[in-house]
Amino acid sequence: MHTFGDMTKALNRAPVYLVGLQKRFALPGFEGAGYPDAYLAFLRTVLFLRMLNVSEEVLRELWHLEKKLLQLLHVDSTGSPTWFLDACGKTTHPRRRLLLTNHDMGVALPSRTLQLGLNFATDLPELFAGKEMGEDALRVLGEYLKLRTRIQADVNAEVPLLRAATKWAGRWP
Repeated sequence: MHTFGDMTKALNRAPVYLVGLQKRFALPGFEGAGYPDAYLAFLRTVLFLRMLNVSEEVLRELWHLEKKLLQLLHVDSTGSPTWFLDACGKTTHPRRRLLLTNHDMGVALPSRTLQLGLNFATDLPELFAGKEMGEDALRVLGEYLKLRTRIQADVNAEVPLLRAATKWAGRWP
């Protein structure tokens, strides 16, 4: 568990910057050492992607798609205030994980296959299925995969410049 101050030091960012990220990504705040490792891992992922020139607007769009997908799959029924972050920092099966929430989807991504019908909620189901109300996990997954592919292309284009910058910084007097 981390304090907010621990996270500002670990990420080398001003408190006002991290508070802004919390607000823009609608992340919960905690008192004292109440921030789990997964919270820090999520912020680190966002910062890494920003360093690779992925806009915050695109990241927020991806964030909303991931959370929507996880809600459609009923992952939000764990009762944890950070249910959407709880998988951040895990390293097993990286090809099966969503980019920001790091949730393991059970199949390699990109894939258009999901194990639908799983419901981890303990409460009663809705009267109508989500698809009948206009929500379709496969549609959201398709949108997610398009945006993830675009982000991957942007990151791939930025990596050579970042490597060159790192090499240049190593020669700094």
